[in-house]
Amino acid sequence: MPGDEQLVRVGGRRLRVTNLGKVLYPRTGTTKGEVIDYYSRIAGVMIPHLTGRPVTRKRWPEGVDSTPFFAKDLEKGAPSWVHRLPIDHSTGAKDYPLVGDVPTLVYLAQAASLELHVPQWRFDADGGRGDPDRIVLDLDPGPGTGLAECAQVARWAREILQGMGLDPLPVTSGSKGIHLYAALPGTQTSDQVTMVARELARAIEADHPDLVVSQMAKAERTGRVFIDWSQNNGAKTTIAPYSLRGRPHPTVAAPRTWDELDDPDLDHLLLGEVLARVEAMGDPLAGLGFHAGGRASAHGPLAAYIAKRSASRTPEPVPDNALGATSNGDEKPRFVIQEHHASRLHWDLRLERDGVLVSWAVPRGIPPTPGRNNLAVMTEDHPVQYATFEGTIPAGEYGAGTMTIWDDGRYDLEKWRDDEVIFTAEGRPGGPLGRVRLALIRTEGDGEKSSWLLHRMKTDATGRPQPDGAPVVATDESDERAPDHGASAAPATGSSKNGSVPPPSELRPMLATSATPGIANGSARRWGEDAWVEVKWDGVRAIGVWDGRRMLLRARSGNDITAKYPELTEVDLGLGPTPAVVDGEIVALDENGRPSFPLLQNRMNLSKPVEIRREAPRTPVRYHLFDLLALDGRDASALPLAQRRELLEGIADGIRDPLHLPPVLDDLDEALETSRRFGLEGVVVKDPSSTYRRGERSDRWLKVKLTRAQEVVIGGIRPGRGGRTGSIGSLLVGIPGPDGIRYAGRVGSGFSDATLRRLDEVLTPLRTDVDPFVGVPDADASDALWVRPEIVAEVEYAEFTPGGILRQSRWRGLRPDKDPADVALEA
Repeated sequence: MPGDEQLVRVGGRRLRVTNLGKVLYPRTGTTKGEVIDYYSRIAGVMIPHLTGRPVTRKRWPEGVDSTPFFAKDLEKGAPSWVHRLPIDHSTGAKDYPLVGDVPTLVYLAQAASLELHVPQWRFDADGGRGDPDRIVLDLDPGPGTGLAECAQVARWAREILQGMGLDPLPVTSGSKGIHLYAALPGTQTSDQVTMVARELARAIEADHPDLVVSQMAKAERTGRVFIDWSQNNGAKTTIAPYSLRGRPHPTVAAPRTWDELDDPDLDHLLLGEVLARVEAMGDPLAGLGFHAGGRASAHGPLAAYIAKRSASRTPEPVPDNALGATSNGDEKPRFVIQEHHASRLHWDLRLERDGVLVSWAVPRGIPPTPGRNNLAVMTEDHPVQYATFEGTIPAGEYGAGTMTIWDDGRYDLEKWRDDEVIFTAEGRPGGPLGRVRLALIRTEGDGEKSSWLLHRMKTDATGRPQPDGAPVVATDESDERAPDHGASAAPATGSSKNGSVPPPSELRPMLATSATPGIANGSARRWGEDAWVEVKWDGVRAIGVWDGRRMLLRARSGNDITAKYPELTEVDLGLGPTPAVVDGEIVALDENGRPSFPLLQNRMNLSKPVEIRREAPRTPVRYHLFDLLALDGRDASALPLAQRRELLEGIADGIRDPLHLPPVLDDLDEALETSRRFGLEGVVVKDPSSTYRRGERSDRWLKVKLTRAQEVVIGGIRPGRGGRTGSIGSLLVGIPGPDGIRYAGRVGSGFSDATLRRLDEVLTPLRTDVDPFVGVPDADASDALWVRPEIVAEVEYAEFTPGGILRQSRWRGLRPDKDPADVALEA
């Protein structure tokens, strides 16, 4: 029905489609949803005729009975993944869409782009107009003629073109006439091809003046077929093969066979007929696709691979064209991991996808445990024949060095998006890989040379824990070994500090210092290549005391919060029989799986057992561990962080949900990009040699926030007006400084009704006549109701003014885990 809206995933892309029930062809009742379905199903044969060509669209948003409009420039709201290239016009450059995949084609259909028109040339490697790779004759019937006459003219043109060494193929245009295409070698300019087409049209006219005309004047066309040769001009376009037409019926520019042109009842085809034909016979125009006439296309998926190699100088497989292989049917796709002893040792991971091997270079190979992620850099697509390649690439050639197969096999695909791939690969029997579930997550860039993280999943596709793998080392012992960052050392309790562990009530977490990405990067370089990055979870800090069976939880303030989180404290979490003290963050996840501090508010402020029991299944929490303070009664705080992490991994091997041990990362920029993409709070960069300094803020841990959040002390209330009359209108907040609690502004948005009721309960008993702030403007203080500054909250904001006032602040929640003395300026 009109107005419906869906978020769909097409070829790994997320796309919003709307008004699927809207009728675009009133005479047949064909809807927008059916148009999108047609283009998604015809894409396999249509895309080869579009790839690399700028697409001009003719759009009918209100249906074919309304007035259409041409669209050249890609609209600003188009998804960023739609490829585009500019063409200069007298009014300035316009960005034209390029269609090389199904999602782009579906997006254009969603925008009611019924007709797609393209020129006879493709963009060259520099983004300019290439020479045409095909010639087209548009046979347009004048009054008194039709398809039968066009078919006769097409046969005459075929004889001449074949005499020139060209093999033309016909397309019924879906409108009136027939288009005739022939592949060209791409060695002539558009002007030269236009001249050839014009002379060919004149020659046919000279032989058959009673039926053919080559002049543009419409007065000459009655009873004759006009051969429009001008569409070979570099500025002209022709309806693309398999495009719909904006006619009363949903006809298609349909490729045909020469035998069909002999049919006296030849007619245009509708979209359903074309889909059935393609399923039965394929594409009659296939010779004009990626590699027209056998010529390697400069824009096929293997173009970059071919451009970097010469078949006469390398033993690698170099295909004749850039198209890639056909599908392997129902067989599982292949993967290969090749050990590449090039200028620097690395491993190449390749996954068969859409007729090519999508490839990543992985300097440290497959991570042996979920505790470390390895960098992966996307390289150019490789031909599927590369899956069996082993040999030595000669010096001076691209990728020079020895290539051997480390392992190979088949894989089961779980997810393939432009920014995330999840799959389970099963290597050779007895091979080094085994069966393992892996994830690739893009962190920066797009396409070739983009950066990814390769992660070994903790569980298999069924949710069962999967075993760790062996460390990845070079098979050539004389070569550089890949460092093993994933294998856990045996617990080194003998080297732990032999001291007493403070009682739980006195345990205080070590705190991180705020930093910018630049400062954090500089510190990480000083700490060495083993410095690591952790996700900053948007929750509440908690020290966990494990007695071998159950967990006791303490807030940052030292308060016992065990009873607040029964799912963490009343079950066996799988940490084993050895007592331990751990550090971590309690988080609640939203519907997208992202930590949500506002959501956690539903749990943090509850104290009555009945309320906690009721809310726990509605707002479940997790406890993310990241440090170990003591093990088996021995204080571990004096050990380096790297050794504490090894100890933690050792006891966390069998942990169960809702206890988690998130992996550490080794690249700050990638970690920030990943956090930004998934809407996380930020990251913490840590010195692996740092000791654990209880209750202190250290510059050996640096927090880099992506969201601007600030802890504040509540000191006043401004009464509500309008819909909030009788309730809280806004809160007056401040930040402690050397001269007292400096006023930081008002917070009046982000409150739910439940939050306002809770705040009223908490703040009413704290009412006072004393202004707790320094520097409150008279306008803000005029009707303020002051409260004792005992309650800490957290707000989001856009920026601080030069005077220290929060701009565009928004409520995040109360922080019962913190005292006013803990609050400091984060900016």
